[in-house]
Amino acid sequence: MNKVLIVDDSSTMRKIIQRVLRQADIAVDNVIEAANGVEGLAALESNPDIGLVLSDVNMPEMNGIDFVRNLRTTRTKEALPVIMVTTEGGGEMVNTAMELGANGYVCKPFTPESIRSALEPFVS
Repeated sequence: MNKVLIVDDSSTMRKIIQRVLRQADIAVDNVIEAANGVEGLAALESNPDIGLVLSDVNMPEMNGIDFVRNLRTTRTKEALPVIMVTTEGGGEMVNTAMELGANGYVCKPFTPESIRSALEPFVS
């Protein structure tokens, strides 16, 4: 996997996700970070070669639901997988994100195994 975008309003959580990707043996050459959906969309515009997005649901300015809604106007589920990272496993917001085009989700707190399982269909 060349580039991964991590969208989360917590810089600590973004670092944790990066560490867990390494622990799960998911090879990532470059990680782009964004603090909300607005920054995430801007990052995708300036980095069109991003191959995977991990996004929080609850964020200020633009939440993960609106981020997925906006993203799917230009990129399909097949072209750019989006995995939601949330505390609301199976909740209404996760279901909405899935209906709008998220490819999957992982619940916080997560383990390297749960991240690997969620990402396996999308990484080589």
